[in-house]
Amino acid sequence: MRALHKARRAFLPYSTPAMPKMKSHSGAKKRFKTTASGKVRGRHSFTSHILEKKSPKRKRHLGRPTYLKKVDERRVKDLLQVKR
Repeated sequence: MRALHKARRAFLPYSTPAMPKMKSHSGAKKRFKTTASGKVRGRHSFTSHILEKKSPKRKRHLGRPTYLKKVDERRVKDLLQVKR
C-alpha cells in the first residue's frame, strides 16, 4: 500500500520543491566587501594587539583597507557566493 502511494505521488501535476538554497557565509559578509570591478576588499592583519612596538606610520597604514590576493579572493568569493 505504501509503495503505491509513493508511485502515485511521482506523477502529480505540480512540481516538487527544489533543494534548499545555499547560504552565504555570515562571517565573510561582515568582514569583506566586493568592489564594482570585482576585487575583494578587507582589513589588514596585525592590528588588534601588541601595538606599542609598532610605529605610528605602520599602524596608520594598517588601519586602511587592503585588497586581497588572487588566491584568497577566490576563497572569499566562494563564501560570499559572488559570481566570478
